Amino acid sequence: MKYLIFATACAALLLGGCQTVHTTAPGAVGVDRKQVMLVSEADVEQGALKSYADELGKAREKGQLNTDAAQAKRVRTISERLIKQTTVFRPDAANWAWDVNVQTTSELNAYCMPGGKIMVYSGLIDKLKLSDAELATVIGHEMAHALREHSREAVSRAYAEQIGLGALGALAGIGDSGVQLAGMITQVTFGLPRSRVQESEADRVGLELMARAGYDPHAALTLWQKMAQAGSGSTPAFLSTHPSSSTRQADLQALLPRVLPLYSAAAKP
Repeated sequence: MKYLIFATACAALLLGGCQTVHTTAPGAVGVDRKQVMLVSEADVEQGALKSYADELGKAREKGQLNTDAAQAKRVRTISERLIKQTTVFRPDAANWAWDVNVQTTSELNAYCMPGGKIMVYSGLIDKLKLSDAELATVIGHEMAHALREHSREAVSRAYAEQIGLGALGALAGIGDSGVQLAGMITQVTFGLPRSRVQESEADRVGLELMARAGYDPHAALTLWQKMAQAGSGSTPAFLSTHPSSSTRQADLQALLPRVLPLYSAAAKP
């Protein structure tokens, strides 16, 4: 029913800005699904800037922003290696205003908002004792969500479901203020679950990013094993909107033959 409503709204708004797009090149992992968008990339990034600034402000006020200089440097070093590979999927990502920070909290979580705004929670690193390659798995996965514009897609679907045929007029106002859109991006980032299709795409793209950056893609399997163990008693925030670990590991295992040659090439001195 949700997809029917979404499709109906898009059909009604086709002349007003509804687009079917390829957000990324398929890469070696073959992600080539077209996505339907009701809001512009520029508007979503504007909303993300506000949402991210709000999150940085909250963390700063609590004394939680980049409190461990060595840890922040480690996360930024790994992120920079991954960022260099993003142009395989999106040449324009080289011009994004990437920003990488660490929030000191016991939560097991991480995110990358539209436009390359990355936050890693220290609890994820410390509690799971992540290796650099395992950390690259997490960051690459979250970066992939941004590259594939999954937040823009989710916001578009939410608009279509909530306001239906009145979307066109409402979107014009939202694009002007950015306030409502920022709120929806916050909700998408922290509250609404990603679809299984989006999660699978982020796994695939993230796996290729880490391999091209010289991180052993086998670490993706050990990362999700650790996440599954961490969630044996309660569900970590990072897993609350993600599919089961066993399904994910099987899918990643099947992809290894595609990305291991990329890792081997990157790992050569």
